[in-house]
Amino acid sequence: MASPANRRRAREAGIDLTTVAGTGPRGRILQHDIISAAQPAAVPSTASPAARALSAETTEIKIIGVRRLIAERMSEAKRTIPHFTYVEEVDVTELEALRRHLNGALPAEVPALTYLPLVVAALVRTLAAFPQCNVLHDAARGVLVRHAAVHVGIATQTGDGLKVPVVRHAESLSLWQLGAEIRRVTEAARSNRARREELMGSTITVTSLGKLGGVASTPVINAPEVSIIGINKAAERPVIRDGAVAVRRIMNISSSFDHRFVDGYDAAEMIQALKGFLENPATIFIPKVDS
Repeated sequence: MASPANRRRAREAGIDLTTVAGTGPRGRILQHDIISAAQPAAVPSTASPAARALSAETTEIKIIGVRRLIAERMSEAKRTIPHFTYVEEVDVTELEALRRHLNGALPAEVPALTYLPLVVAALVRTLAAFPQCNVLHDAARGVLVRHAAVHVGIATQTGDGLKVPVVRHAESLSLWQLGAEIRRVTEAARSNRARREELMGSTITVTSLGKLGGVASTPVINAPEVSIIGINKAAERPVIRDGAVAVRRIMNISSSFDHRFVDGYDAAEMIQALKGFLENPATIFIPKVDS
């Protein structure tokens, strides 16, 4: 016997209730019984010294809660989505100069701009020409739902694992508003204050490892989206520019697309367009000229 809540706890922890000895009235299984059952079994004192030494060197951790949900979603995404990954090198020297200039004019109490809001602002401009990348796949109905609004998921590492809080209607926000909203939703996710609706409904995801970004990555699509943009570490590198060696700030963009719905050529064109905005950051803020 167990309450519905305790049955759910046992199910999430992968515990067979028939193996749990209840300590409640008439053998009813209580919450602390499930907690005890989830703990690694201790090696009996009668075990051999070798067995006790092995036990001291290992720890079993149940895959439950958010971590289990992350594992299930990642496995499902890789199993069902044919990923097309495209990596491009971007010269962000001018973007860095703009970022430093803008940060230099900020009051001391205002947080500095990172690359993220600038990348999101450029992504919004890019998606206007590539709406097929701002799409959700409704597998149950067999349709693609193309969105005019851009709801950007920001992949965020937390103590509970990876979460993706959402910056809604990024297309309607200024650069400063984007920076503030990215900070707000990521801090809410890390502190477990994010509401359920703030962790769902994104139409495209941006993921960044910051200083740990490495040279390239293969980001896993956040289903039911069809696109994810990964930001790698920016660093100064020697490059050939106008026939001479120059030191430029280079950042790779690693992107993945659902190859069922986004052709490789279109994915490459989309990243090249994003690169154009990032390498010429003034164009991010200049309205498109109508033909």
